Amino acid sequence: MNKIQIIVNNGAGTGSAVAVWKETKEYLQENKISYNAYLTRYEKHAVKLAGQICGKIPEGPIYLLVVGGDGTINEVLNGITDFERVRLGVIPTGSGNDFARNLGILRNTREDLREITACIDQEQNGEKLQRIDLGKVSWEGCEKPRIFGISAGAGLDAIVCKKALHSKLKKILNRFHLGKLTYLMLTVQTLFSMRTFQANVTTDGETESYENMIFAAAMNLRAEGGGVPMAPESVPDDGKISLSSASGIPKWKTFFLLPLLAMGKQGRIRGFDVKDGSEIVMELDQPVVLHADGEYCGDVQHICFHCMKNTLWLLHTCTEK
Repeated sequence: MNKIQIIVNNGAGTGSAVAVWKETKEYLQENKISYNAYLTRYEKHAVKLAGQICGKIPEGPIYLLVVGGDGTINEVLNGITDFERVRLGVIPTGSGNDFARNLGILRNTREDLREITACIDQEQNGEKLQRIDLGKVSWEGCEKPRIFGISAGAGLDAIVCKKALHSKLKKILNRFHLGKLTYLMLTVQTLFSMRTFQANVTTDGETESYENMIFAAAMNLRAEGGGVPMAPESVPDDGKISLSSASGIPKWKTFFLLPLLAMGKQGRIRGFDVKDGSEIVMELDQPVVLHADGEYCGDVQHICFHCMKNTLWLLHTCTEK
């Protein structure tokens, strides 16, 4: 068996990342599991590390673990050059951990590692691992499309993600393990200050127009932003992206509807919509903030979301939540 390769972000999330990495090393050493570890040192370093790992293992499966949060996972996904051989395991240490939460991955280091090693044994015994879809987003002027595991979107959720990246509030709340509240507080603040936009949305060839759009979130998994179920019926292996949007609703009314969105009850609200498709194209009337897995992509007017069906092998037995 090839050595396990581990990319570690010791600065992720709530400050517990160092302790989680220490516990991870202890478990691997106790169980005599050989590994190579790579610590990230700067932004986008995990992209480079993932590419280097794929290049240095000439054959056989690549068992790749990420000890970090959603941002680190996204970097790794964008650095992988051979999805056919990579098997990904996650030890979550972030403040949101939407990727792990959506897939039922526990925030219990030893339990996660037991599951990961059991999946490796399973494959070594000739059994198939679970495989899920990924999303890909491109926009005018982008040098390279961005892969996402959770979601990509334009408007309210993207502006909130952009603000959260450098939010002092998030850093303070993380110290008290309340990082998820950052998204809620920034959402309320942003809702009343942002400009709405007009959008023509083409889903697998069928076009609809939307007036006064507040957000459009292309979901590969069901929830983002610390667990908000933007697309409650979305599943990770159906070959489709779910575009969740809100439009034509006064901002003051949207504020009072946010609790229903948080409970996944938006299907009852006129103006909230979810469309499923393998490819979704948006033409906007003005530049709007775009994100992928919470990472800022740019202010853009033309966006294409595409589902990468059955792309990622997982070292987890997923029970999507």
